[in-house]
Amino acid sequence: MNDRTTVEATTNETQNSCVDVHCDCPTLWSMAQQFCYLRLSNSTAKEEGGTTNHRLINFFPARARRIAATYARLYLELEDHSTPAKKGRYYWMALGAFASKTVACSIESLQLTWTRGVMGSTVREGLGQGNFWLFNDIAAWHWFYNVSPDSFDHCLEARDTNTCVTKVKEQVYKLPWAAQSLAKIDRLKVKPEVRQGFELVKKIENATPSPRREENQLRHLMKLAAHEQKNILQNLIYDNVDFSWWIKVQRNDSELRGLAKAFAVPASWASPKLKVSFISQCDTDLPEYSNVAPEDTKLEDYQSRMKWIELVGIQFHDLMRRKTSSMEAELSAMAGWVDTQDSVVYLKESRAL
Repeated sequence: MNDRTTVEATTNETQNSCVDVHCDCPTLWSMAQQFCYLRLSNSTAKEEGGTTNHRLINFFPARARRIAATYARLYLELEDHSTPAKKGRYYWMALGAFASKTVACSIESLQLTWTRGVMGSTVREGLGQGNFWLFNDIAAWHWFYNVSPDSFDHCLEARDTNTCVTKVKEQVYKLPWAAQSLAKIDRLKVKPEVRQGFELVKKIENATPSPRREENQLRHLMKLAAHEQKNILQNLIYDNVDFSWWIKVQRNDSELRGLAKAFAVPASWASPKLKVSFISQCDTDLPEYSNVAPEDTKLEDYQSRMKWIELVGIQFHDLMRRKTSSMEAELSAMAGWVDTQDSVVYLKESRAL
């Protein structure tokens, strides 16, 4: 994308002077959207005149690892405009990094098993689509707040992919799955859970370390988890009949009958577990650093899925309080994936901490 959403202003000849530049809300949201695109892209040859083009990387696990890196960097206050003294305000981002790493590992696992030729395409596409558009949603909110909390409050209600500046809007509607995704996620407009989540960000960043601050971190995490699961992922992938059917096959659901039931038994053996590991590697043998979904979890059902995610959130919160250095070391490792190249596949050995 070669549009840089530039804003022109009249300068003067006074050395070290400043010129105020005023951007409207659509321009600022366009810049936030552009941040998401560039993070998942590689630069290509420069055009005549010095403009650099970018191309979206293709390999889904590589995208997921860059997404995990961005989430980790936002939590760790490593992105541009960050404030290290406020580390901990973007609490969901830390859990989101582990979640996106899990998506990368799940897709890699599908690509290495016999299920790839039968169910892999549907599940792989669904995981890739959900993770990609969730990133475009959630990372842009955080980027904008990082740049200017005051402008964020002013522009919160104005986000809408249809109002982006022309070239950014054109690019957004060319992104993967855009035609089928943007309507389902209401063109990335603000939702109540986002408003509530960022109200809690303000409380967290203005508080000194205390049990009350930790309580607000967990509340913030759960608000944004509800947003991403209900407003984004449920609409994008779990309500998709084909995707949800394969999820039932993976767990050998009791509702399946006939050939589907016969196929479900070997499919459930070969499919990856519903598991989140709180390390940068794909898996660990330490129960303290992993969470396996309860056997009765129905992943395609929002309420059932959220029961598990609440358990994941509570375990994560406990680790972040008791094992802060260890957890942040894992996040720092993932933050280094920000330039993961296309087709990189990471080893899946278990690792003890």
